[in-house]
Amino acid sequence: MASASIVKQVDIRNRRASFEYSFLETFTAGIILTGTEIKSIRQGKVNLQDAYCLIYNDELFIRQMNISLYTEGTHYNHDPLRDRKLLLTKREIKRLTEKLKDQGLTIVPVRMFTSERGFAKIDIALAKGKKLFDKRDSIKERDVTREMQRERY
Repeated sequence: MASASIVKQVDIRNRRASFEYSFLETFTAGIILTGTEIKSIRQGKVNLQDAYCLIYNDELFIRQMNISLYTEGTHYNHDPLRDRKLLLTKREIKRLTEKLKDQGLTIVPVRMFTSERGFAKIDIALAKGKKLFDKRDSIKERDVTREMQRERY
């Protein structure tokens, strides 16, 4: 008899990234984790604020993503800030490498979620840093939409 396990959906967003950067292109990547890391992710204990991605030896890695220690873990618990390998196709990595040669572009994590099968996935974006006036425009746009929402109710 097969038991239907209910997988809790995780949806962790990096809101600061959309304020600091304008996204040119987004990708969904798999992520290589150890045993206690996925348990912490399912508890929602992930911080994407300072995280960024880099390409090293034609492989994509994410740095400074903090996955908190699993409270029930033993001495086999993971290192919270270790570099983790992201899984993209060779064609996508090659495309990112070509685009990164442009000045001022970077790869930032936007969102971490779990798929229907329970695997942790991460949305990354090829991004260009916003200037101060772009940030002001973002704030003004957000305030206008908030006011429109208030008037409806």
